[in-house]
Amino acid sequence: MHKTSLGARLGPLLLAGTLLAGCGIVDSTKDPRGHRVDKELLAEIVPGVQTRADVTALLGSPTATAPFGEETWYYIGGMTENRVGRVDALIEQEVVAVRFDRMGVVQGFEVIGKDEAKPIDPIARVTPTPGNDVSFLGMLLGNIGRFSPGGPAQNRGPGAPGI
Repeated sequence: MHKTSLGARLGPLLLAGTLLAGCGIVDSTKDPRGHRVDKELLAEIVPGVQTRADVTALLGSPTATAPFGEETWYYIGGMTENRVGRVDALIEQEVVAVRFDRMGVVQGFEVIGKDEAKPIDPIARVTPTPGNDVSFLGMLLGNIGRFSPGGPAQNRGPGAPGI
């Protein structure tokens, strides 16, 4: 009969327990992202009274503005969770949209949460660029023989200026 010591039997168990305990040391962290708007500051915006300058003084510069149509400023913020060994997860997202009229007076605002977001499917097309499709090796070897050892002054033919 083969007899093993207590240390030999408990060694693998202690090692496994230490490794599992180490997994708890590296915990996920939560990081704020973007421009998170304070609810108290948002409550100070009065539609029909305040202007773009007032909104800038209260909330700061917008994250984005509407490219077409009515003038709207967007303040986009969120909270991500950093998970070890995996991609960061977006756990909170909030978009504050402030609408202005042509005179720059606030017409209204709305808060859009993550649950109201609409998924989009980006188009995976590539815009072609003019030129040659040359590999890295082709670029390295492409200039062989184009230049002489004497430099550009030595490559001038008869009747070239400066001769």
